[in-house]
Parts: sequence; structure tokens; C-alpha cells
Amino acid sequence: MSAWVLPDHLADVLPSEARHIEELRRQLLDTARGYGYELVMPPLLEHLESLLSGTGEALDLQTFKLVDQLSGRSMGLRADTTPQVARIDAHLLNRQGVARLCYCGPVLHARPDRPHATREPLQFGAEIYGHAGREADLEALLLALDCLSAAGISRPIVDLADVRIVRALFAGVIVSAETIAQVHAALAAKDASSLRALTRDFPAAAREGLQALPQLYGDARVLDEAAQALKATPGVQAALDNLRWLADSLQGAEVSFDLADLRGYAYYSGARFAIYAEGASDSLARGGRYDEVGAVFGRNRPAVGFSLDVRELVRVLPTRPLRAAVRAPWSEDAGLRAAIAALRAQGETVVCMLPGHESEIDEFQCDRALVQRAGQWTVQAVAAA
Repeated sequence: MSAWVLPDHLADVLPSEARHIEELRRQLLDTARGYGYELVMPPLLEHLESLLSGTGEALDLQTFKLVDQLSGRSMGLRADTTPQVARIDAHLLNRQGVARLCYCGPVLHARPDRPHATREPLQFGAEIYGHAGREADLEALLLALDCLSAAGISRPIVDLADVRIVRALFAGVIVSAETIAQVHAALAAKDASSLRALTRDFPAAAREGLQALPQLYGDARVLDEAAQALKATPGVQAALDNLRWLADSLQGAEVSFDLADLRGYAYYSGARFAIYAEGASDSLARGGRYDEVGAVFGRNRPAVGFSLDVRELVRVLPTRPLRAAVRAPWSEDAGLRAAIAALRAQGETVVCMLPGHESEIDEFQCDRALVQRAGQWTVQAVAAA
């Protein structure tokens, strides 16, 4: 095999896409800053027990592992940044009130999490710690929508669910962890026959409620149907009311519900959301409430947030136009060099044409040129080809 061939599901990012990714990264961080979120930068690798503790255990199969040559301890390359941010909130910041934190950096997956996905996502996320009320859930959802709007997504679709509904249906049901996992998988796949087989010995209310969930998806009428189908289960109505409030608070955004969607069920503890858009094969952003995320670090604070893959987001957006630039000849003339320096200080891109390479520009649109007129270097528009 050639030395320059990369491993499966890893790829170089070339100039135009790299520029788009970097510009989008900055837009997302600026959008989060507008809400009052502070940037944190956790390390790419740390001790394995920290990365995989508590709710992070679900990431075990996705985590690359290695041995630290300094300490001999097992270390891991992060597959998700949220456990690290929870550690920062619990041990480094240790604030008593609300903490709003955001981040953007690469994560590594031992295997792609869906067909054609990269194993090196560039994960952007924003998280709120310290507020148990639904106001934090709504803020995370609004920020996610504003981030996608800043990126150029014009007609997002918000899909809402709440893992407390399934947990309420399991209350009092004594089964193995393996059976619970199989039921979750059947719900996620909307596999009615497997669900009937798995729940045949469950108490009637749990059995009927779980078997009803795969049909409970669609518009707001789903909430009324769920209220009727699950009325015998305590706690369900409160979760449904919270979903309705979140949907009503989005002020005209397109909202759907899928009460059997349990992706990330081991991670979330309440309302959760996924945001879709035309042209995307999967969700562009996912988030929700995960109050138990900090428990393993000794500080079980309320938490809610979301994340997205910047690289995946770029793939569904239109290609950005080339950046406007000024073309300049190469010369040792002091006046030319001063003119170039002044333009760059003003934020302009100035591309010097090296001798013999006057037209080799791929990433910039040189719509102007520095030309000498009457002994002065001035910027002049270039006629379109």
C-alpha cells in the first residue's frame, strides 16, 4: 500500500473546504459568545478512566486507547468533548451559579458512527450547567438554531423527544439490562414485532405503552395521542407538557415529535432534540438535557447542551465564493512594499505574483490589482474575464 494513502474514513481537508470550515468555526463560536458562552479547550487526550467514567462508558467502543509513555497509565483520544467539559465545570471552575461553556475541536472515533461519516469530526458544542429549569433547555435549542442560521441553514426541522417517557414506562418493570437495551434498540428501529416479543411478560401498562411508542411520531397531534395512550403512566404528562412548551416557544419553526427516538438514551436524562435540514442525510445538530453527566466527577449539576460536526455541516452548505483579493507584482520597490503592507493592515488579502507565475491562483478572486500610476501605487479594478 502506498505511504500516502490514508486510513479508511479519514481524509485531508483541502484549501476551499478548509477555509469554509474555519470561517464557519469562527461564526459558530461568535454566535455562542453572543449568548454569553465562554470558550474552553480541553486536551485531545487524557486518562482513560476520566473519558469513560459515568455516562462516558457508552463511548468505550468509539475511543482510541494508548499507553502514556511518561506514566504508564492508559490514555484515550476523546470521542466526545462533553465529559471533559463536565470535568472542567466540576473541578476547575467550581462555580455555584450558571456556567455557559462552548468548545470547538477535533474528536476521534474508532469507527464511523454512520455510513460515509468521517472518523475525525470537528465537534462544536455549547453547554449550560447549573439550571434545572426548562428555560435552559429552550436556550440550548435556540442557540443551536441560531448557529445553523448563521451557517446558512434556512429551513431547519426540529425533532423533539423526552427519554423520561420511556423511563416512566420501565418504572417497576424488573428485567435485565440486556432486555432493556434490546427494547431500546427495537424502539429506535420501530420494530413492532420484536417489541411485542420482548415486552410480552411486562405489566400491562408498560407493555401497551412501549408498544404504542413507535407509532407516536409526527406533528403536535402526537402529544395528544400520547397523552391518551400513556395516561396510566405517572410522569408522562409532565414530559409531554414540557415538549409542547418547547415547541410553542420556537415561534414558527417547523417542529416534529418522535417519542420512540432513543439515540443517546444512556446519555440524556430529559428532553432531547435533533435538528434536520433539506439535503442532509442525518441530523445536523443533537442535544438535550443530561443532568447526570457530572456525577462521576463528584458534582452532579443540572446540564443541557448540544453539539454538531462542523465538517459535516459544511458538506450540506453551498460552496462559498472565493475570497476577494488584490493582485500585486513582485518587486523590491519600497513604495510597492509599503502599499502592500498598508492594504494588509486594513484586512485586505494581497497576493504577490512571483516571477513566472502570474496566473496561478486557485483560492482567491483577484478582482483588483496594484498598479503604478505617476509614481504612485494604487488599487485598480480588474476587468472580469
